[in-house]
Amino acid sequence: MSETASVTMEGPVCPLPLHHHTQIVMGHGSGGRMTQELIQEVFMPYFSNPALLEGNDFANLLAPITDARHIAVSTDSHIVFPLIFPGGDIGRLAVCGTVNDVAMSGAIPAALTAGFILEEGLSIDLLKQIVRSMAMASEEAGVAIVAGDTKVVERGKADGLFINTTGFGWVPDGLQIGGQFAKPGDAVLISGTIGDHGIAVLTARGDLGFETEIVSDVAPLNLLIEAVVAEIPKVHVLRDPTRGGLATTLNEIATQSDVNITIEENSIPIRPAVATACEMLGFDPLYVANEGKVIVILPEDKAELALQILHKQKYGENATLIGHVYEKPKSRVLLRTRLGTTRLLDVLAGEMLPRIC
Repeated sequence: MSETASVTMEGPVCPLPLHHHTQIVMGHGSGGRMTQELIQEVFMPYFSNPALLEGNDFANLLAPITDARHIAVSTDSHIVFPLIFPGGDIGRLAVCGTVNDVAMSGAIPAALTAGFILEEGLSIDLLKQIVRSMAMASEEAGVAIVAGDTKVVERGKADGLFINTTGFGWVPDGLQIGGQFAKPGDAVLISGTIGDHGIAVLTARGDLGFETEIVSDVAPLNLLIEAVVAEIPKVHVLRDPTRGGLATTLNEIATQSDVNITIEENSIPIRPAVATACEMLGFDPLYVANEGKVIVILPEDKAELALQILHKQKYGENATLIGHVYEKPKSRVLLRTRLGTTRLLDVLAGEMLPRIC
């Protein structure tokens, strides 16, 4: 081989095709053949549907219900660490989080988009596992991923994987649900135990110093919500208490509606293992993140019916009435403790658990 040929062989070459790589490389973000192979071999086997198969940079959506006048839209970026945790992973979290945000308006979620920021060095097998999890969550929710995007950044710039999801849903005509509609005399329900997600993620990080059987509650709630709204269209507020937990979310609602919300400590469902972990770490479970729970605020005379409906749903078996809405003191949340005293529940000032969702 000549010297010239030797120099040519040792010079820069294009990255190998995807099937020769076990990790993401910068070439997968080139927009060329390697990007197309990544899409075809990793994403399309799990996300394939008519809208994606058209191959456009957009998706045409048909309204699934005839009485819809409004579209609900929500977007969220997911940066949880570690990427996989007991009960879920960043993929399931991305789908469920956005489906739930859309459903909190009473809308019927119709479609999702997904954007992936992939870090150079990310295992392709791990990426496939997460994409598969997203597909399973989408199927469970009945909401297709109809458009997406991938970008690759240099090693050390993205902690493995970030996912952004945007959801769209159709709001049935006549529904008016939002944080600004809580009224004095309303009952406050929670669909299940609180704090599970935050403690599960903390366990996966190894920060507890001991093992627990706690798993994240991450789940799509749109079918549960649809069942409640179908029977009780006069629901006033639906809200998922994610970052900041139950206490912070109730404060947001109290401020939006300019009302007082008072909850009973004895009525709040908390798993013993979550309570124990929080006590050992000095956390208040009322401020720990959830990813599969919904706060339901509705007229008092509908509370029992709502509980009956929730108890029949997959993710509502532990639904409980935890409090009521009052006129004063305005824009405040109070907790009646087990000792019979009352204390103010304020908004979480900082991030108790970083990189949680």
